[in-house]
Parts: sequence; C-alpha cells; structure tokens
Amino acid sequence: MAVLTVEGLKVRYSAKGPEILKGIDFEVQDDDFLAIIGPSGAGKSTLIRCVNRLVEPSDGKIVLLGEDVCALRPRALRNLRRNVGMIFQEFNLINRMSVMDNVLSGRLGYTGNMRSLFRAFPQDDIQLALYYLDRVGLSDHIDKRADELSGGQRQRVGIARALMQRPKLLLLDEPTSALDPKISREVMALIRDIALELKVPALCNIHDVQLAKEFCNRIIGLQDGYKKFDGATEQLRDADLDDIYAMEVL
Repeated sequence: MAVLTVEGLKVRYSAKGPEILKGIDFEVQDDDFLAIIGPSGAGKSTLIRCVNRLVEPSDGKIVLLGEDVCALRPRALRNLRRNVGMIFQEFNLINRMSVMDNVLSGRLGYTGNMRSLFRAFPQDDIQLALYYLDRVGLSDHIDKRADELSGGQRQRVGIARALMQRPKLLLLDEPTSALDPKISREVMALIRDIALELKVPALCNIHDVQLAKEFCNRIIGLQDGYKKFDGATEQLRDADLDDIYAMEVL
C-alpha cells in the first residue's frame, strides 16, 4: 500500500528562476526504505522537503496518508506533519537544552504551549523518551547539553526525537553527511533497524551511493531535476550510475 504518492512534482523557487524538479513521479510503499541519490544540485533535498511542504511545490500532486498535501490549510498541514518524522543533515538540535528535552521536543505537536513552556510533559511521553534514548544508545547522556555530544551522538538524539512523534513516515535529509564513514554506517543501520521494527517506511536523501545500496531496498536517481532511475536496489547497474552522475563536475 502506498503511504506516499507523488505525481508530476515541479519546483521553482521564483517565478523566473530555474526549475529545480521537473515532473517527478514515485510512490513510497509501507515497507520501503527508499533512497534518493544523485549529484549535488540534482534536487534531492528539495524533493524530501516538498513532502511535508517545507518547500512549496510549483505544480504536481503529493498524497500522504490519503491527504492531498498541497491542498491543506495551515492547521490541517500542522496535524499531518505530526505523522512525519524528519531527521536532518545538521541535526537541528537546541544546543543549550539537554538531550532529554531535545527528544521530548518531538512531542510539541501534541502538547499545549503552556505545558511545553514549563516542560510539563505527560508521564507516558517521558517514558517513551527514555525508551528511545535507550534504543539509540544514549541512556547515559540524558542530562547532558546537546552541544556536549559528538556528531554521531547528536544524530542519535535527532533519531530519537523523530521517533517521539510516533511517525507513519520518516524523512531523512542527508542524515550521514556530517559523519565519518564508520559512524555513518552505524547510524544508517540503526535507522533501518528501527524503521523495520516499528514498520515505518522511510524516504532518504543520501549522497553516499554505497550506503544507499547497503541499507535501502529501493533507489530513485535524480539528475538536474529529472528522475533517471526508479527501482529495486539490486536492479541498479553501473550504467545507471553513469547516467545519473553524468553531469557531475569533479
């Protein structure tokens, strides 16, 4: 079953600016861990951010969990975003806050402003945060400030925070680009294993083709805003990669 359907997606950032995405079609099924690969400037991050309208599409249709995302008014869009967990390239943590508070911020969409201001989160949310911090290996760092952590630890906080939303779709925007190769592999394995465990599909913009091939079951290849490949990981051939990266300047 398709959790996400994208049809004819086009994006340009200004009326006279260049088109960044040029009619992209694809689906994310409920068991997918889908990678988006391609050279810098291909439109990978733009595509990810269109799904929850962090970037506004110029044309096309995005249907997420049965909702036409592009037609939603602000309140309905906020409600839909509760179901989408996002893991960012630069972690997007609040440095002065503790690990625990950063993770609990994943529940802000469900908590009133006054309760969140005074950090009066329900006990169930606190227990869930403790569970996910243990799951990502940070039980011993709960009270540390976010800026005291290593890059890999900061990304694990970001993973736990995204899971606090109890998401029905995970969006990963270059989750390993700020990490060294060993930590990148550990983080991708952690996200994949948790996604499988929770039965949450994921859409991952990733620059490392080897990581995409190792951890993802499907791959979409973009080049200059066009879709050049869409298929199972084992179907991706060297000739396809040559086509996808043909315009990359080394």
